[in-house]
Amino acid sequence: MTQPHHQCPNQNFYVCQCFYTHNIFLQQYNLHVIFHDEKQFMKDWKGIKTELSRRRNLGSDCLDRCLRISEGYIPLHSHVYKLQESYLAAEFLDLVKYAQMSSATAEGLITKLSQENASRVFSFPVFTKTFCDEFMAEISHFENSDLPKGRPNTMNNYGILLNELGFDTDFITPLRLKYLTPLTSLLFPDWGGDYLDSHKAFVVKYKLGEDLDLAYHYDNAEVTINVSLGREFMEGTLYFGDMRQVPIKETECTEYSHKPTIGLLHRGQHKHGALPITSGERYNLIVWMRSSRIRNQLCPMCNNKPVLVKMVGYGDGFTEGSLVDVCTTL
Repeated sequence: MTQPHHQCPNQNFYVCQCFYTHNIFLQQYNLHVIFHDEKQFMKDWKGIKTELSRRRNLGSDCLDRCLRISEGYIPLHSHVYKLQESYLAAEFLDLVKYAQMSSATAEGLITKLSQENASRVFSFPVFTKTFCDEFMAEISHFENSDLPKGRPNTMNNYGILLNELGFDTDFITPLRLKYLTPLTSLLFPDWGGDYLDSHKAFVVKYKLGEDLDLAYHYDNAEVTINVSLGREFMEGTLYFGDMRQVPIKETECTEYSHKPTIGLLHRGQHKHGALPITSGERYNLIVWMRSSRIRNQLCPMCNNKPVLVKMVGYGDGFTEGSLVDVCTTL
């Protein structure tokens, strides 16, 4: 049986120094907070030490997990690790075909999409049901193994990082470059949609007794696609507010009921969340797509020119800025 291919990108990508201090989510308080100094932080926010340690050791821990998974994991469906057009919905392929035409326009593309009530949020079928079923079975198979699992962030306790499982090179990267970028180039040119040169991809899972919902937040991305993979569940409505600069008290939220195989494409900094499911089980594939041309100018997490810290893989998608050694700054 062919093993999934594990490979990290050769480009020099970085995280901003603020990754180690800003937007630290404390689940027990449902808040994102900023770290100033350890004495103050430990006094104000008990339990934060674990999250700080996770962030500081993220690179080395990721490499260790990649190696152990590559050596010890036997896939259930090895073919799903390489993207094939047969996995993609016919409607999605038609959208891509149109977007690749020299005469294509944003207005023309929008007429072929479902435009949701929230501003610049679009929906369309992405995958076939057969692929979604096999992909979820593969993720469940890995979840049931005793191999280490890196979680996407502190908001999702049961997610799976797809780069560690081996999906980056032959699945997520061609999905971003060949199929999604033609759409984002027309829909989000002001957000680097024509130059999405890195990503972070993961699966999130919601189930009674585990994660039920997702707090109101924005993504560390220029453009996000969120695909509902399926399983039967009740409630769990997604909701969108406004862009991150707009206070919640000035925001009117709109709701959207996500359906299997359907992807929601939106600006990463468009704030959103998910209401609790009341029964069943739900899986979503999330791809945060990043444009170094945009984020090199301003880090979306600290609103400053990025101060770079070396990181394995794509980091947080930065390629330019002032470079520092994290060991000398923390």
